[in-house]
Amino acid sequence: QVQLVESGGGSVQSGGSLRLSCAASGYTYSNYYMGWFRQAPGKEREGVAVIDSYGPTNYADSVKGRFTISQDNAKNTLYLQMNSLKPEDTAIYYCAAGPHSRRGWLLLHDGFDYWGPGTQVAVSS
Repeated sequence: QVQLVESGGGSVQSGGSLRLSCAASGYTYSNYYMGWFRQAPGKEREGVAVIDSYGPTNYADSVKGRFTISQDNAKNTLYLQMNSLKPEDTAIYYCAAGPHSRRGWLLLHDGFDYWGPGTQVAVSS
């Protein structure tokens, strides 16, 4: 059974940095995407970044140049380095995993099969 558990959330001032981690276990896909999504209060869940099992990445326009997604295959861990944080980045951040699909690459939530419980990120001005 696939399990994803996020960590690293917290409170930070505008302009600060955080690094989120997602520990994955029970994964059986040989070709997959892993991604980060976020959901702010009263808003729909939106895709932030996705990484292919072979390395290529894709980002939402709102985070390009500020966020970096990476993975450590030896540790089965996904990361999201978030720099130059803004108050509008405040949300619950979710880790997700799924097989290769166009919808996954386009950061659409129905392209992912498995989700973590989320970790809260709060950015104050």
